[in-house]
Amino acid sequence: MSQQRPNPDGAIEPRFDPPPQGSSNITAEGVIDPGPLGLIAPTGVLGVSFHLIRAMRPHQWTKNALVFAALVFDLKFFEPGLVASTVLAFVAFSLASSATYLVNDIRDIANDQAHPRKRHRPLASGALPVSVAGGSAIVLVVASLAIAWVVRPEFAGVVVAYLLLMAAYNVGLKQLAIIDVMIIALGFVLRAAGGAVAIDVPISPWLYVCTALLSIFLGFAKRRSELASLGTGAQSHRANLSDYTVPMLDQMISMVGAATMIAYALYTFDASSVPTNYSMMLTLPFVVFAIFRYLLLIQQNRLTGSPELLLFRDRPLFASIVGWGVTAVLVLYFLN
Repeated sequence: MSQQRPNPDGAIEPRFDPPPQGSSNITAEGVIDPGPLGLIAPTGVLGVSFHLIRAMRPHQWTKNALVFAALVFDLKFFEPGLVASTVLAFVAFSLASSATYLVNDIRDIANDQAHPRKRHRPLASGALPVSVAGGSAIVLVVASLAIAWVVRPEFAGVVVAYLLLMAAYNVGLKQLAIIDVMIIALGFVLRAAGGAVAIDVPISPWLYVCTALLSIFLGFAKRRSELASLGTGAQSHRANLSDYTVPMLDQMISMVGAATMIAYALYTFDASSVPTNYSMMLTLPFVVFAIFRYLLLIQQNRLTGSPELLLFRDRPLFASIVGWGVTAVLVLYFLN
């Protein structure tokens, strides 16, 4: 049943209760939810498998592409053995991250059911049994560690560190303002470092700095989006949102965005792995544009989904990232 509540502007907007358990394809508004693929979800065993894959969030695996950074920027991209190791590292991190998503969704069922968008997730809607999700998480962790060990025992250690970090985040650290975003950023740093460990190359400090700053920038942007979209109901979804305010997050985002651009600019001409002719600076305009474009989207409250999905949905942002990648490869491998 729907209720009425005032939004932050004083206008009355409808509030819909979470859908009943097991009705994953019917939204609270009575509309059939086609799911992420635009299709009606199947039922039975096939349906459970479908929702399990949804809960694993394969679209979030794009985050794990950071493991390829060491391979590309250390000029190892054309060495088949190292490429194979990096691909396996990507698979290991993808399985590990999916396991953490399942555990997180199990713990957050109640909060997700109160969220206007997340209530349609497989676990929150009742489409995926908790027992199936929990058992699958264990299988994913074991498979991830097995693959990581095959790559390198040292890389398996990085994956273990990532899993422990995410466990600490799910248990309680995500309730601490600022710390929650820094933990997420550390997770990205471990991905980047894991890529270097997987192929046994030195880890550049620039890789740490740029990855950490960009991750913090995206993390605070996501918190701002949650505050703006959820309004007075934000705290019921994520408790620490009561510690944030939009003006405070705007200041943090501006500071971290500027620091990210400065750090990357210094990398383009000061890092030991870049060409001495300063041609890596050709990639700088793409980074500056991408950050400014993201700031524009933040102010327009268009960050309604996950940042990794926005990268593909916003054409100017996607074009700048592709342009940066192509230019970086040309500079590193052909203008060096």
